[in-house]
Amino acid sequence: MKRVFLDTNVLVYLFDRDEPAKQTEAARLLRRLTEDGSVLLSTQVLQEFYAVATGKLRRPLAPREAKEAVEAFSALPLVTVTPEVVVAAVELHLSETLSLWDALIIRSALVGGADLLYSEDLQHGRRFGELLIENPFLAAPKGIEDK
Repeated sequence: MKRVFLDTNVLVYLFDRDEPAKQTEAARLLRRLTEDGSVLLSTQVLQEFYAVATGKLRRPLAPREAKEAVEAFSALPLVTVTPEVVVAAVELHLSETLSLWDALIIRSALVGGADLLYSEDLQHGRRFGELLIENPFLAAPKGIEDK
């Protein structure tokens, strides 16, 4: 089964009322990936989601609403960011042109066995081993088929 890791921005768009097209696409992706059991997140994504959703959106979520979303996302398959994941991410950061935070996302996706990472922030089409980065908001993603 294909595993698909979602970057924080995909989850944030679920609640971003100022981006209706991206909100619709993010909802479609999450629904499909949860239905087929291929979705994967990390503890970092949960933390980033709460920070962005309550502080960086033009119309931020109330802290309680963001907490409820984090609780719901916590029920999905998660990669825990361990010290080993951090060290591997630092190595990736040093060897590639990536921020530490992006390297942590990539390492978490790889640790979780993801084949595909959906992110608006990373370079579309770039590969890290078997992991393919796709921006799901550019056009219809190629990594998953419509049912």
